[in-house]
Amino acid sequence: MDSAPHHRTRRMPFWSLLDEDTRAELIGIGSMVTFPPKETLLRQYDLTDHVLVVRRGCVKVAANSAAGYQAVLAIRNAGDLLGEQAALDGGPRSATLTSLTRVEALMIPSLLFRAAARASPTLGLALQQVLSERLREADGYRAAAGSEAVQARLAALLLELGAEYGRPAGDGSVLIALPLSQDDFAGLVLSSRRTVSRVFEQWRGHGWVTTGRNRLTIDRWDELKRLTGTGR
Repeated sequence: MDSAPHHRTRRMPFWSLLDEDTRAELIGIGSMVTFPPKETLLRQYDLTDHVLVVRRGCVKVAANSAAGYQAVLAIRNAGDLLGEQAALDGGPRSATLTSLTRVEALMIPSLLFRAAARASPTLGLALQQVLSERLREADGYRAAAGSEAVQARLAALLLELGAEYGRPAGDGSVLIALPLSQDDFAGLVLSSRRTVSRVFEQWRGHGWVTTGRNRLTIDRWDELKRLTGTGR
C-alpha cells in the first residue's frame, strides 16, 4: 500500500541474503512442509532438531514466562529463518511459533544446516547477519519499552502491520488481515492487555480504529502516524 508508512527500516529476510547456488543447496537438503492457520510450527522447550525457512505466510513468535505470562516477541514473514538458535546450540526451543496464515516452509535438519553454514561463506554471513539483527531487535524493544509511550508503540505497530498485511476496507480504511488478539498486540508492544484495551477503547471513540474478535481496521492513518511522532 503506497500510502502506508513504516516506523522503522525494513530488514532483509534471510532468504534474500543468499545467492541462487546457496538457495539451491538448501532446497536440496531440505523438504517443503505446509501448516494451516493457527498451527504450531515449533513449541517452546521442545528438543526438535531442524530449522525452518518461511517461503510463504506469516508466523507469530511467543514465549511463556515462569509466571505463566505469554509474551509475543515478533511476527515473521516470507524469507525469514526460524529455529536457528536451538539448531546452533542444541538447546531446547526458546519460543513457540504459530502460523497466523497458511504457511509454506522449507524444513532443514540442523546437522545438515550447520554443515552447509560451515562450508558456504554466503550462508555463514547470512546466518551471522540474522543473529545480529535478532540481538539488535531485542535491544530495540527493551529501549522502546523504557522510552516511548504505549500509544506511540501501538500506533507504530498497527501502521507497520497495515503496510504489510492491510487491505482496503472502504472509505480509506484498511483491514489488518491477521488473526491477532488484544493479548497479542499487548505482547508486541511490551504492555498489559488492560492498557492496550484502554488505548483501543479511546481510539474507537475517536473513530481512528474499528475492532472486533481477532479483527482490526485502521480508519485514520493520519492520526496514528501523528502519534508516532512522524507528523502527517
